[in-house]
Amino acid sequence: MKIKDPSFYETRLSEWPQGELPGEKLRQLGSQSLSDVELLALLLRTGSKNRSALEIARVFLTRYGNLRELAALSVAEFSRVDGIGPVKAGSLEAAFEIARRINSLPVQIKLKITDPAVVFQRYEPLLSHLKKEVFLILILNSANSLIRDVQISEGILNSALVHPREIFKSAILESAANIVLLHNHPSGEAEPSQEDKNITKRLVEAGKLMDIPVLDHIIIGHKKYFSFREGGLIDS
Repeated sequence: MKIKDPSFYETRLSEWPQGELPGEKLRQLGSQSLSDVELLALLLRTGSKNRSALEIARVFLTRYGNLRELAALSVAEFSRVDGIGPVKAGSLEAAFEIARRINSLPVQIKLKITDPAVVFQRYEPLLSHLKKEVFLILILNSANSLIRDVQISEGILNSALVHPREIFKSAILESAANIVLLHNHPSGEAEPSQEDKNITKRLVEAGKLMDIPVLDHIIIGHKKYFSFREGGLIDS
């Protein structure tokens, strides 16, 4: 039986040719030699009574299409696949979260907010896969370097969730010189809604009163973003 035959993945690991075992291939040829199915199988480590780890991995990829779609799943969604209990589901979610954090690291340290593309590079891996809207503020010093980010709300974005009091309370506590507003659109589109525009206008006006300017509001979509400043919706 050859590895290209789909039924190959349904055999027990003990029945695989020695050179085709994922762990053996990893040691001999490196992780880049492994297929997506084999990488997932190594994360799962063991199968179930009726399925090998490789067969379970193949079910995942058949059902969801690719690793990016898998990365967006929750523990509960992973657990819907037969043979996946809470421990395996937790391991998968943790592995994908590590990947997202690594993907965001190059600009994480002493991040200087010079333009919206810098923010997009840092936060797209962390926000674009989420199935709920998450609203954050980026707290900046006088040199526009990131002090920290603060999550303000989670859920459908509206004025009740994003109140100036909560925004500027965090900014004042961190001695912010400026702030940037940031949220994601689970739909993948980045164009602002009317509510997004209303919230932004309200917070920009509050920032002027507090002497903590709102430099921009950036919406993260799937491989795209919208900047209120670039779009002329916040004065330069």
